[in-house]
Amino acid sequence: MKYLIAGLGNIGPEYAGTRHNIGFMVLDAWAQASNTVFTSGRYGATAEISLKGRKCVLLKPSTYMNLSGKAVNYYLGKLDIPRENLLVVLDDLALPFGTLRLRRRGSSGGHNGLNSIDYCLASDDYARLRVGIGNGFPQGGQIDFVLGEFIPEERAELPGVLEKAVEAVKCSVLEGVDRAMTRYNHSWLSSSTKKDE
Repeated sequence: MKYLIAGLGNIGPEYAGTRHNIGFMVLDAWAQASNTVFTSGRYGATAEISLKGRKCVLLKPSTYMNLSGKAVNYYLGKLDIPRENLLVVLDDLALPFGTLRLRRRGSSGGHNGLNSIDYCLASDDYARLRVGIGNGFPQGGQIDFVLGEFIPEERAELPGVLEKAVEAVKCSVLEGVDRAMTRYNHSWLSSSTKKDE
């Protein structure tokens, strides 16, 4: 059984450490932990990881965020992977930094990467894991914020957040999205850095 795990982001060194690239970061963390490397191909870089008899194809589109759907649609077809075995990992401004939200389907919420995937697949019926990046920016500063780098406090917590995001993806593949939602849909900041609610 094959799965396509698409992490969204923008290629190029100028985007490497930015909040908008957290989808790439999650896949990079998984590949590194599995001693797997990405290979560049048409519309993106891919890596394959075996997970208890299941083949997970990790995809980092090279089409830039706004055309993510082109890469996702291409690899679903090329690898003959059904849409129900697609999971998209992306950043989310509406969630506090360190929070995970896994859903079976849903609206794009204005995210350009999801808008592109919805358009190319003619459907929003696919799983997505949103990774919160917060929204600490002044009015009109959204673009600079998402294309900016994490502050030092966030960078210190980032490895743990990425690790939990990888666990959530693995759980969704092995045990189903519903089980993963129950287990992982909350904040993964350490108690020492969580802000009072």
